[in-house]
Amino acid sequence: MTMTLYDQKFRQLVQQLAPDGKLQHSWPLTGGLSAKMIAFTIEYTGGQARKLIWRSYDEGQLEADSASVAREFQLLQIVQALALAAPAPHALDLSGEIFPAPYLLIEYIEGQMIFAPADRDTHLRQLANHLAQIHGADYTSFDLSFLPERGNDCAEMGRKRPVQPRSSLDEDRIRHTLASLRPITQRNSSTLLHGDYWPGNTLWQNGQLVAVIDWEDAEWGDPLIDLARSRSEIVWIFGVEAMNTFTHYYQSLMPLDITHLPYWDLCAALRFIRLFGHNLAEAGTFFLPFGRDDITEQAIRENFNHFLNQAYARLNA
Repeated sequence: MTMTLYDQKFRQLVQQLAPDGKLQHSWPLTGGLSAKMIAFTIEYTGGQARKLIWRSYDEGQLEADSASVAREFQLLQIVQALALAAPAPHALDLSGEIFPAPYLLIEYIEGQMIFAPADRDTHLRQLANHLAQIHGADYTSFDLSFLPERGNDCAEMGRKRPVQPRSSLDEDRIRHTLASLRPITQRNSSTLLHGDYWPGNTLWQNGQLVAVIDWEDAEWGDPLIDLARSRSEIVWIFGVEAMNTFTHYYQSLMPLDITHLPYWDLCAALRFIRLFGHNLAEAGTFFLPFGRDDITEQAIRENFNHFLNQAYARLNA
């Protein structure tokens, strides 16, 4: 669908949302892998303006998309009620009247992804703090039964192995080790998991984390699952020391039983291989516009191997 056709549909949408308003501007947002996002501005008669984001999924799986969009909208309502840093949900449309795929409208938050922070320690502290806030919030007053419940087994083990050329990132050893450890017993209380908490799903203003975005992978389960996924992303973007610093700050806020963290680290490593392992060089190019030409294939491999080795070492100990 071309931007011109999108503009026509957004004019219809704006007319539906605000009969006294008009579409001022719309523009695509980049960075999302699983969803299409377009920001647009509504200009009202009195001169005021409001920015929203239209967010939708793959038009080829409408039934699954309807469930995903509705789930994310419902979760954002709860997240807002708990005053967690996330975009406010504005509207949900499953009708297909204007756009063929279901979509939700969320608040546009001024901010940007940061991968080269001026103060890395403060940056990591804030990342850890917000993840701890998500895990430590009181959800007893809310019905979260609509979320998938993540069990104690690594879901990545059941996924079909990618067709792409083998990544040579020690995948066979990871799978063998995970299989030898199953089943594990959960030692921490289940909580809300963001599901994809990495630096690219955070927005920053003036050195402050202002929003955690992209909640479509949210689940209910052991917080170690989220922690391990975050560690697996931070290590190849910022390095081993940064991963350890982030983990230290998080643990100081969430004193969990981390006995099974190496297990979930290896599970997160398997997820990384599925998403990026077939082309590490291409994964690194994402960061070039952010001033990070040091995230090369070699650097990713080195940091990823450190991540694996620390997990194996803790298991052996």
